[in-house]
Order: sequence, then structure tokens, then C-alpha cells
Amino acid sequence: MTASPRVAVLTVTYNTGETIRPFLASVADASSTPVAVVIADNGSADLDALRAIGESYGATVVSSGGNRGYGGGIDAALTALDDVLPDVRPDFLLVTNPDVVLAPGSIDELVRAADRLPDGGAFGPRILDDQGETYPSARQLPSLRTGLGHAAFSRFWPANPWSQRYWSTTQVVEREAGWLSGACFLIRTSLFRQLGGFDESYFMYFEDVDLGQRVGRAGRTNVYVPSAVVTHTGAHSTSSNRRRMEIEHHRSAYRYLSRKYRAWWLWPLRVVLRAGLSVRARWVTRDAPTTPSDRQD
Repeated sequence: MTASPRVAVLTVTYNTGETIRPFLASVADASSTPVAVVIADNGSADLDALRAIGESYGATVVSSGGNRGYGGGIDAALTALDDVLPDVRPDFLLVTNPDVVLAPGSIDELVRAADRLPDGGAFGPRILDDQGETYPSARQLPSLRTGLGHAAFSRFWPANPWSQRYWSTTQVVEREAGWLSGACFLIRTSLFRQLGGFDESYFMYFEDVDLGQRVGRAGRTNVYVPSAVVTHTGAHSTSSNRRRMEIEHHRSAYRYLSRKYRAWWLWPLRVVLRAGLSVRARWVTRDAPTTPSDRQD
């Protein structure tokens, strides 16, 4: 009997089309052992074409039942793994965007880190953008002071101390983080199930921040593993409308912070946060064209 793959790769598509091919082509060299790949589609117009592409690479393609956002799509992919591939019982899930290209050996490197760090719950690779620059994918959990400084200055003064503290961009070494970018990370399957997967109230953005926080609350750590490398090309269609995505980003930021500071006596703070984030969303989208834009959490 063939052993069950130790890793299942879960991703979400929405009118992704041919841009998923580089991702699927990179999976085989990223792991020295077979992995299962499940693609949950969030209502693409070209589902049949996507299914044909996926199956040509040995991936399973399922419909999520509608546009459930990123976290909802990943949760749907995990459900499909149980229903469609019941004999696959992976130790780990690689949660990833479909516009990521995995470097050779990158999945192996994440699994090795997980095997030697039993207290670790989730493991994030070094994520490069399409220019080869390191993306700040392993960050501190947002605090009020750091968050305000980052929100106020990051757009025109990226080197400000609040953004640098939040991004931790200077620490490209293996280390613990408050949360890991949802663009690509490995998590123990048992832990992901224990936590109930992603919180689907976050349609887009901050679902990974929320998950990282819950990993910590469960007594596990989020670990940055820069020896594993992937490239996020930014080709995925979730960012086809920059204005809409910026607005959704700010809504999710308020949802996260209002829950973090949810004591009844903090209601004035929540009012200020809502107003401030609403003003910032209007400001950053005032000249926003309908053009591709990467995640900029």
C-alpha cells in the first residue's frame, strides 16, 4: 500500500486561468516525496478550463460553492481533501496563493523545520516578489501604537520605525513571528483542524493575522524559515481591482482591531479606529485605477 503524502497543498482560484501553470509546475520539484494538491475555485467563469489544467498536473479541482474569499476557499479545499481524497491523511498543509512559484526543495525545507521544532505550529518561507526582493511575510501581531504609526507613515516613509518593527524586514533569519503571510505557509493539519481553519468573516486580508494570533493562543509558535524560498508573482486575479481590495483591507483591519480591543469601555477607541481607517481607505484609493496590485498588508 502506498503511504499517504505527508503534505497536502491547498490553494484557491478565482478567474485565475493560465496563470496557475507556473505554480503547479513548481510543486513537483519543491518536495522530494509526492504531495496531494487540491484547488478550490471560488466561482470562476472558466472552471472547466481550470479543471483541465489542474488535472494535467495531478491536482484535484473542486468548486467552493461561490466566492467565499481566501480563507473560505482554503477551508473548502480542506473539506474537499476529506471528501474527495479520504485516504490522504497529511501531517501538514501547505496553504498558498496560486500565483506563487515554489523553489526546488522549499516544501522539504519547511517540513524539516517542522520536524525539528515540535512546538512550532506554522512555518513560513522567505517570500520574494517578482523583482527578487524579500517581502515582509513574518511580522509582529498589530498593536495599537505600531499599527497607528504604520498606517500613518508606511505609504510615504516605508523606513519609519513603526513599519520596520511591524514588518521585521531586517531579520531574514529563522525566528518566531506573531503571524505569517497567507500567501504561503505550512501548518500542522491537526492544529489547523483544532483551530477550525480560517475565520471566514475575513473575506480578504487579516485572515492570516487572525490565524497567527490563534496559533499563539493555542500554545504553538509561528516560525519564519527563510531557507525555504518561494516567489510571489502577483499574477492572481484577487488583486484585479485595487480600489476594491484596499477598501476590503481596511474593513478587515477594523474587524481585527475591534475584536482585539473589544472591552465595553473601549468603545470610544473603536469609534476612532473605524473613522480613521475609513478616512485612510478613501485617501489611499483616491486615485486608485482598476489595475493589478499585490497584497500590501
